[in-house]
Amino acid sequence: MASFVKFNQFVEDIAKGVHNLSTGAITVALCNAANAPVASNTVLANLTQISYTNLSSRLCTTSSCAQTSGTLKLILNDLVLTASGTVAAFRYVVFYNDTPTSPADPLIGFYDYGSDLTLSNGETFTIDLDNTNGLLTLA
Repeated sequence: MASFVKFNQFVEDIAKGVHNLSTGAITVALCNAANAPVASNTVLANLTQISYTNLSSRLCTTSSCAQTSGTLKLILNDLVLTASGTVAAFRYVVFYNDTPTSPADPLIGFYDYGSDLTLSNGETFTIDLDNTNGLLTLA
C-alpha cells in the first residue's frame, strides 16, 4: 500500500483544537492524477474531487482513538467503496474531517496509489487501513 502523507496544516489544526479525532466524521475524498493533492492544501475546497455518483458512503468508522505512553493512534476500520455504476477514475484517497465548520472540512492526509483506478458497476475498492498502527500516530 502507498505511504500516508499528512497535510502540513493538519499539524497546526491539531495544536489549535480544530480536530476531535475521536468523534469527528473522518471521510474520504477521491481525486484523479490530474488533480493531485499537495501537502500545502488545507481544506477540502482546495481539492478537485471526482463525482461520487454511483459510489457508496465514504464515511470512515473510528475503531479507536487513544494514547498509550504519550503516543496516540487513530485507528479506522477498513472502508469498502462499492460502485453501483461506473465511477470516475481516481488515484488519491484523501482523508478529511467533515465535522468542523471553521475551517470547514480540514484535511488530514492522503494515500497516492501511483496510477488512476477505476470501478465498474458492482466492483469494490477496499481502503485497507492499518489496524495496529492506525491511520496516523501522534507522539
